[in-house]
Amino acid sequence: MTIQDSGFMMEDGVSCLPCTPEEQKRIVAELKNESERSLKEGNLYFVISSSWFRRWERYVEIEADGNSNKSSDSRHSNMASSMVAEIPGPIDNSDIVRNGSGCDCKEDEIQLHRTLMEGQDYVLVPQKIWEKLHEWYKGGPALPRKMILQGVYHRSFDVEVYPLCLNLIDSRDESHSVIWLSRKASVSELFQRACALRGVGQDKVRIWDYFNKRKNAQLFASNKSLEESNLQMDQDILLEQVDGRQSSRFGMDSTGNELALVSVEPSRSSFTIAGGPALSNGHSSGYKSNLYPGSSLGSGLTDIGDSFDAYNSARKGEARGLTGLQNLGNTCFMNSALQCLVHTPPLVEYFLKDYSDEINAQNPLGMHGELALAFGELLRKLWSSGQTATAPRVFKGKLARFAPQFSGYNQHDSQELLAFLLDGLHEDLNRVKQKPYIEMKDADGRPDEEVAAESWKNHKARNDSIIVDVCQGQYKSTLVCPVCSKISITFDPFMYLSLPLPSTTTRTMTVTVFYGDGSGPPMPYNVSVLKNGFCKDLLLALRTACCLKTDENLLLAEVYENKIYRYLEVPLEPLVSIKDEEHIVAFRYQKTGMEKTKLVIFHRWQEKSTSDYLKSGKELFGTPLITYLEGDQMSGADIETAVSKVLSPFERVNSSIKSHIGKENDLLSDGLDEPCSSSDAHSVENGEFEGTLSTDLSLRLHLTDDRVTTFKPLKKDTLFESEKIFGKILRVLLDWTDKEQELYDASYLKDLPEVHKAGFAAKKTRQEAISLYSCLDAFLVEEPLGPDDMWYCPRCKEHRQAVKKLDLWMLPEIIVFHLKRFTYGRYLKNKIDTFVNFPVHNLDLSKYVLNKDGQSYIYELYAISNHYGGLGGGHYTAYAKLVEENRWYHFDDSHVSPVHESDIKTSAAYLLFYKRVRSETEMETEEPSHDHSAS
Repeated sequence: MTIQDSGFMMEDGVSCLPCTPEEQKRIVAELKNESERSLKEGNLYFVISSSWFRRWERYVEIEADGNSNKSSDSRHSNMASSMVAEIPGPIDNSDIVRNGSGCDCKEDEIQLHRTLMEGQDYVLVPQKIWEKLHEWYKGGPALPRKMILQGVYHRSFDVEVYPLCLNLIDSRDESHSVIWLSRKASVSELFQRACALRGVGQDKVRIWDYFNKRKNAQLFASNKSLEESNLQMDQDILLEQVDGRQSSRFGMDSTGNELALVSVEPSRSSFTIAGGPALSNGHSSGYKSNLYPGSSLGSGLTDIGDSFDAYNSARKGEARGLTGLQNLGNTCFMNSALQCLVHTPPLVEYFLKDYSDEINAQNPLGMHGELALAFGELLRKLWSSGQTATAPRVFKGKLARFAPQFSGYNQHDSQELLAFLLDGLHEDLNRVKQKPYIEMKDADGRPDEEVAAESWKNHKARNDSIIVDVCQGQYKSTLVCPVCSKISITFDPFMYLSLPLPSTTTRTMTVTVFYGDGSGPPMPYNVSVLKNGFCKDLLLALRTACCLKTDENLLLAEVYENKIYRYLEVPLEPLVSIKDEEHIVAFRYQKTGMEKTKLVIFHRWQEKSTSDYLKSGKELFGTPLITYLEGDQMSGADIETAVSKVLSPFERVNSSIKSHIGKENDLLSDGLDEPCSSSDAHSVENGEFEGTLSTDLSLRLHLTDDRVTTFKPLKKDTLFESEKIFGKILRVLLDWTDKEQELYDASYLKDLPEVHKAGFAAKKTRQEAISLYSCLDAFLVEEPLGPDDMWYCPRCKEHRQAVKKLDLWMLPEIIVFHLKRFTYGRYLKNKIDTFVNFPVHNLDLSKYVLNKDGQSYIYELYAISNHYGGLGGGHYTAYAKLVEENRWYHFDDSHVSPVHESDIKTSAAYLLFYKRVRSETEMETEEPSHDHSAS
């Protein structure tokens, strides 16, 4: 792809941009604020490659902890892109655009790679910001995308990065064409585009929803959106002439039989909620029509085929519950969660019976029954016999309407979807039509049993559904004020437990320690830390390894492209933010020195040519050094002395140029004896480089910025006051001439080891497994609240960082464990792949339950949602057990296959579904009621 030249670069790298970096930064910030104040449907946003946008951010000095999403992993994944703080060059979107799409695309129809993630691969900027950036830098291609309004009851704005792509098949000549439209576009717009493309009048053709090469429904020109019509990304639509002249191929199925055409707007599917036979008009006496004014419960397509009666059609001996779910474009997360839910025995029993009387269409917190109906119909389809796979198009459409965060075609989290489904199904099936107002009472020293029973009674008075019956438990929450010791006890419901993973897996990290006072040479240290630990753990290990004194401290930093990329000064920064291929250094200092002015020293090879000398810092090399300057006022001579002191451990033993600083016979001395004066040093160098910039220092030092793009010669008598130095940081650039290269061994600076460099033939160490019980113990451990989650103490009348303790009080029949594999740091998100050893049988939770009510708390595993790969991508599958067969199956989208029980325990396990095993006593008490009902 050809990128338009910007035309703003001149000789010697001098820019002729109309704005300085500071002005660009200000203009873009103002335009961003303006766009946020005028959000509306139809606004244009432009997609820009993150690799280019990060270069621009560095150029205008936007920090990594802003909204630039500059994470370590994304930086290294784009290593080919220059990250030096120079003018970024023309806008280049070529790395995110698919070439050879096979269609003559307009600007708004250029295809993007399908696996892109916002922030990591691309950013979205408002139209006015794009226009400014394009005015300054040119380039492209332009990738405009429209803002759409999502949701029905909870409206939200979203930029449609991936418009709907439809494959138009013309039955007259069997030709294929590609149509790109917003999923919010109307069917009328689709007709206009298709007919214009094929050169035919709208009154001369029919257009069919031809999903899976089958005539599912005829589309009529209307204001109904393509999303409401359940059209999916990359699906087929069929155009045929009204007079019936068409290829016979499109009127037959693969066996040559005539295709049964689905009713265009069926009022109902061919079976009902009750599972009984439907009446000829599509309605059943068991179905409550017009559940909510304006709802679409009684109309529209469903995921059910015409000839299926899920409850009654199973032939004897034919397995049910083995139907796969077709992937509709990154919907494996949905398929995985759905397979786990539809194989939950109490829910299967409930939704295969008549649940119409429990639909709550008036609940303002629900989806007016539509989600429950869509889920129920999908469950029936999946439990019908003789099916291989079904496409959950209608169910996905409901998700898009009621939970717009799951719309579109990006990958999502199966746990987040599960949480929404459980809550949504509960509200749609809530038996409480009018929720009473209940004022909560404080425990006030009452017995736990009394407070817990009261809380559960109050909860049930407002929430009563099949989800509450089988999926909700209760935990005890205890908060203790750290100041006045006030104790607050509450009992709250839960639908799943999110368990942390207390990793016991260690990681070896190499960090090079430099002496900030020049008292010794740098030394690499290999330390072992918890893989999922924090920077404070790394510092503690380094202190021990390098025998740090009690009056010393360490400053951690990452070196990237011969600059300090970031300081690792946050103690709770996760170590997963440090990648194996990065270079980490630590500078050791006296604790008192770290409060003084910091001096950062960059290194550059000195060229003999003056023109080369004037160029910006492309010749940077080695590791920047950091030291601290003494005194409140310092001169250029003081800075040179400090630089010479830090360099002293690098002196060569056999140098032909005798050192005029430090002890010549001891290269690892503790400092300087009698450093020469600046005037003496100048006399040594004066006249050695004719035609170069004048300086009265023996070392060629220049004041510079953090990007090392500006240079000002440092002079002996230049004075600095500590309190006037911005951020108390001075940065200097040292030009290494032939003299410095002969005097000092630069390999100390250049050969910086990576954090971890595994040998080519190195064996992978087996990760130490942790148990589900240890995860549960970590969940229940006492811990202080975070600073952003303070508790208001009623006694102190102030927000306090209270100590919180959770305990399980009552467990439900179905319990779901969410293993928190995804961690979120300042610089990146990460996935923990640690293997968790969980029991398939006899999970005994008795010791964790405070309420000793005599019930059995032994559980059996029946489903698993698996996640493979990294965060934001990867793939979801599910394992589910057919209880009647006592056999496990693997559900991988459309593909369903048997799997041995011994193979279901993997490090991909993400959600674990358990069912309580009733004790013999409980079963005996239930037996008479069953016998009575049978009689």
